[in-house]
Amino acid sequence: MIDFALAQQQSPHAGSSASALLVQLIFFIVLLGIFYFLLIRPQQRARKQHEEFLSKLKKGDKVITSAGIWGTIVELDENKAVLKVDANTRITITKSAIIQLQPNQEGKND
Repeated sequence: MIDFALAQQQSPHAGSSASALLVQLIFFIVLLGIFYFLLIRPQQRARKQHEEFLSKLKKGDKVITSAGIWGTIVELDENKAVLKVDANTRITITKSAIIQLQPNQEGKND
């Protein structure tokens, strides 16, 4: 008799544990979707834009590196670039370290 009472009490909970598992699964899937659209996808888009930017670089472009160095490209290779940062100073950097073109500098000529 006690076993029968316990079986009746457990049967409503058996269905709720399956639905709780389904709710947790749906929550996990939604969380992964949010993670993808807020973090992964924008990072992929930014990386693609940076790769396109690097492929369009040419000699004479005035650029800024990720280290904050401002210079003019004098040589360009597949993986490296040589920047002229002063009249007699040239440095070799990895091409991927270039992050942007210099903003227009009115009234200043190199």
